[in-house]
Amino acid sequence: MSAENYSRTITVTASPDEAFRALTVGFEHWWTKPDQPIIKVGDRAKFDFPPAISYWTFEATQLLQGECIELECTDALHIHEGQPRAIEREWLCTKTIWRIKARGENTDIHFEHVGLNPSLLCFGICEAGWDFFFVDSLKAYLDTGVGKPHRAPE
Repeated sequence: MSAENYSRTITVTASPDEAFRALTVGFEHWWTKPDQPIIKVGDRAKFDFPPAISYWTFEATQLLQGECIELECTDALHIHEGQPRAIEREWLCTKTIWRIKARGENTDIHFEHVGLNPSLLCFGICEAGWDFFFVDSLKAYLDTGVGKPHRAPE
């Protein structure tokens, strides 16, 4: 893993098991609602951001209760106005890895998006997105029960 990959660590008041649940079956509370939860290795979930047509499909490659979640992007379509078409599939074959560790009464979550690095056209957009959804929204959800997930316009 490279230091150039997107990588952040947050500390939350939730337990490691609560963090694990948020990162497997609770995405809709802090990121966006997938078409299905991640329950076991091999499960695939599609994440989209309505009303846009962009989506990412992830397959669970490792799930260690209360410790680690690894998801590999198996399909991607990132449409971003004003960006070249090359941006559309940049997440394909990247991995998201969350490492969870109890620290006293708190829990540290280290997140690395392996393959999301400054060489990608989408890096600035995706870095800002993860900073909002992981650093702000997931932390808020695990600390207060209320995250800031993407919601489709009504």
